[in-house]
Amino acid sequence: MIPDSVVAFFASNQEALWLTTLVIDLAGTVLLYRLFGKAGLQVAIATAIILANLQGPKLTIIFGMQTSLGVIFYSSIFFATDVLSENYGKAEANKAVRMGFAVSIIVLVMLSLALLYLPSTNPGTAAYSSSIHEAFATIVNFTPRFIFGSLLAYYVSQSFDVWAFHKIRQMTGERWLWLRNNGSTMSSQVIDTLIYSLVAWWGIVDLKTAIALGAAKYVFKLGIAMIDTVFLYWAKRAYGQRHPAEV
Repeated sequence: MIPDSVVAFFASNQEALWLTTLVIDLAGTVLLYRLFGKAGLQVAIATAIILANLQGPKLTIIFGMQTSLGVIFYSSIFFATDVLSENYGKAEANKAVRMGFAVSIIVLVMLSLALLYLPSTNPGTAAYSSSIHEAFATIVNFTPRFIFGSLLAYYVSQSFDVWAFHKIRQMTGERWLWLRNNGSTMSSQVIDTLIYSLVAWWGIVDLKTAIALGAAKYVFKLGIAMIDTVFLYWAKRAYGQRHPAEV
C-alpha cells in the first residue's frame, strides 16, 4: 500500500512519521467538520476512540521517549470537543463526551466478544486463522483495571476539559482562542494522565514508575495540544464559512 521509498524514509525518520500522523489526524478531523459540520466532529471522536483502543498497545520510541500510538488519536478527541465547545456550546460538547463514552464501552464489549470466537479449523485456512486470532487477542485482550482506568480517565478528563474551556471563555470573552484551547486541554490532560497512570499501573509497578510512565505520555500530549491550536483556528474559520450570518 505504501511505496518502499516512503517506508524506508520513515523507518529512519520516526519523528517525521509521528508528526505526519498527527497532522493527518488533525487535518482529517477538520476535513470531516468542513464536509459534515457538527456530525463530522462526532464521527471524528468515535473514530479516534476506536483507533486509540486498537493502536494503544503499540509502543514506539519518539524523540528518545517511549510512547503509545494511541496518544495521538486520544489527544485528538480533546481537539474535537474544543471545536464543538467553541462553535456549538457547552451542551453539545458534553453530549459528544457522553457519546464517546458510550462508543468506548460498545467497542470494548464487541472486541471482547470477538475473542470468544474460535479460529477456523478448515485445513486450508487453519494456520492463517490461528495466527490472526493470536494477534487479535494480543491487541484487544485488555485487563479489567486497564479498561476501568481508561474509561474513568476519559470521562472525568473530557468533562473537565469542556468545563475549563468555557470557564476560560467566560473570563476572556471571544478573545484568546489559543488560551482556552491550550489551558483547558493541558489541565485536563494532567487529570487524564494521573487517573490512568494510578489506576492502570500503580500496584503493577511502584508509584514512582507509574508517575514516570504517565509523565512521558504527558509530554507528548502537551506537544499535541500546542500543535492542534493551528487546526482549531482553521476549524473556527470553517465555521465562519458555514455560518456567515453568525460571524
